[in-house]
Amino acid sequence: MTHTVHPYAHRLGIIRDWRSRWFATDKKTFRENIAVDQAVRTFVAKKLRNMHVAEVEIERSQSELRVIIHTARPGLVIGRSGENATKLRKEITAVVNKAAGNNGRTLKLDIMEIRQPETSAAVVGMMVVEGLEKRMPFRRVLKSTVEKVMSARDVIGVRIVASGRLGGADMARTEQIKRGRIPLQTFRANIDYAMQEANLPFGVIGIKVWVYLGDQFTMGGEAEQPRERMATPSPRA
Repeated sequence: MTHTVHPYAHRLGIIRDWRSRWFATDKKTFRENIAVDQAVRTFVAKKLRNMHVAEVEIERSQSELRVIIHTARPGLVIGRSGENATKLRKEITAVVNKAAGNNGRTLKLDIMEIRQPETSAAVVGMMVVEGLEKRMPFRRVLKSTVEKVMSARDVIGVRIVASGRLGGADMARTEQIKRGRIPLQTFRANIDYAMQEANLPFGVIGIKVWVYLGDQFTMGGEAEQPRERMATPSPRA
C-alpha cells in the first residue's frame, strides 16, 4: 500500500524550512509556545479569511515574537495609513497574552506581499473557494482557475481536487482537474500544497491544491528547471 505524506513536510530540511522557528529550553516553555502558535494561526485565518493569506510564519527570540503574514492583498491587511495593521497587532498581542500570559516578549508584525498569487497553492485554493461560495458551477470554477494558474510563467503543473456535495448533489463525490506534471516523490521538486474549505448551504466542500514550480536545489532558493547533463568528452589517446 502507498503511504500518503504531506508535500510540505516531506521536504522539510531539504528545500523547505519550518514555519515556526524557535527553541524551547524546558517542557513548560515548549507547551506554551505550541499553544501560542496555534492560537495565532487560528486567529489570523479567521480574521483575514477573505484577504488571501497564504501562510503565517512565527519567529521567537528571548525578547521578541515576530509574526510574518504572507498575503496577496497587503493593502487590505495594512489599511489606510496602516490603521488595520496597528489594530491587527493589538488583537494578536491580546491573543498571545491570553494563550500564555504576559511573557515579556514584544510583538512585531510583518506583512509580506506575494508577487505572483498564482504560484501560491493557498491563494489558488481561496480563488476556488470564492467561486464556489458565489454559487458558480464547480466545473467552470476549476477549469478557469487551472487555466489562470498555468498562464503564470513559473508554474509547470497544477492539480485541484474538490470533494463534497458538488452542485448540491445528494451524494458526495470527488472531482479533480490537472494540467502539467506533479512529481510528488522527487525531493527537489518545489511543490506548494494547501487545503481550503468552502462553506455552502448544503455542506462543506474540501479543496486541495498542488502547484509545481520547478526543481529547487538549495533551501530557500528559487526554483529552476533541471538542466540536461552534458556528456564529458573522452580523453584522447
